[in-house]
Amino acid sequence: MEKITERLLNWASILDENARAQAVTTSTMPFIHPHLALMPDAHLGLGATVGSVIPTLGAVIPAAVGVDIGCGMIAVKTPFVREQLIANPKGLPELREQIERAVPLSAGGANNKIVATAEPRVAELEALAAEAGFDPASRAKRWRHQLGTLGSGNHFIEVSVDETDAVWLFLHSGSRGVGNRIAGHHIDVAKRLMARYWIALPDPDLAYLVEGTEEFDRYIAELRWAQHYALLNREEMMDRVVRQLAEWMGAPFDELERINCHHNFTEKERHFGKEVWVSRKGAIIAREGTPGLIPGSMGTASYVVEGLGNELALNSSPHGAGREYSRSAARRTFTHEQLREAMAGIEFRDTDAFIDEIPQAYKPIDRVMEDARELVRIRHTLRQLVNVKGN
Repeated sequence: MEKITERLLNWASILDENARAQAVTTSTMPFIHPHLALMPDAHLGLGATVGSVIPTLGAVIPAAVGVDIGCGMIAVKTPFVREQLIANPKGLPELREQIERAVPLSAGGANNKIVATAEPRVAELEALAAEAGFDPASRAKRWRHQLGTLGSGNHFIEVSVDETDAVWLFLHSGSRGVGNRIAGHHIDVAKRLMARYWIALPDPDLAYLVEGTEEFDRYIAELRWAQHYALLNREEMMDRVVRQLAEWMGAPFDELERINCHHNFTEKERHFGKEVWVSRKGAIIAREGTPGLIPGSMGTASYVVEGLGNELALNSSPHGAGREYSRSAARRTFTHEQLREAMAGIEFRDTDAFIDEIPQAYKPIDRVMEDARELVRIRHTLRQLVNVKGN
């Protein structure tokens, strides 16, 4: 751990100067308590650094939560082993295609109808929205039909095996269009308030909402709804992936374990003697014994972990590998052939649309996990057999 300033602690051994400077700027906000914690996967973000844990007294910075509210991972351990999948005459390409048919992919993707498994989840979200006093359709009209959809970018669905050859299902997604619109709306509200009260900021994306105000209460209500939407979105997709694997294997199965965790969210917690709002922008909760998921980049290892409860890190850990190249820089730097080489032995949709997700665009996940040795213990190391992504 590196103490950059009195209010900024860093666990990242790979940290570019722009990300470091951004984190220093965020840590100077007057309501940070006691300090900002940078995770091993930290990299430049909007307003606040991705991979940062930001505890605040009496205020929340909407951009420090991020625009994909509640984004996170879910994993299921199955009773199958690697050899059973490899021996299946249907082949892994058919399994990938079945998953792609069951889960709408890519930005803007939506279901044609609300399927039976989604109906009770939609009803639950409708009730929660009524309780929160807002209509999600005022933010995104298709929110019901996007429940159970993946999105694009670094969101993925994977079939992997651990060190014992046990088969795991693993996916990464968030609150889709509705979460993005909720976040964008409240970021704009915060910026307008800063302008109204002549509050100067070191970065306009550090605009904040003050606890006890109507604007703060409205944001927290919609934020919590979006966080739950993201969790149920992952549950809905995972149920479909489980069903597709069972059909492909020709045998229903009981799950051995299921883990679902956010990495873009805000919760009220107690740290260093005070109640604070902890915004984890690209970080997961890692309290002592708490299970968590840390995916690597496309084509590399992912990890099932258990928290160590490091209080200096505000009981947090990294959420993934963390980018070293921006998407545009990755597309300028790497080639389709290099992507194929990186994905050797993994069934994936072979297209140059994924060049910006090539593993070389990210920090080495083994380096990130070494940096996180004070934050989590590794329970399982997962290696991919099948990868599904949206363009």
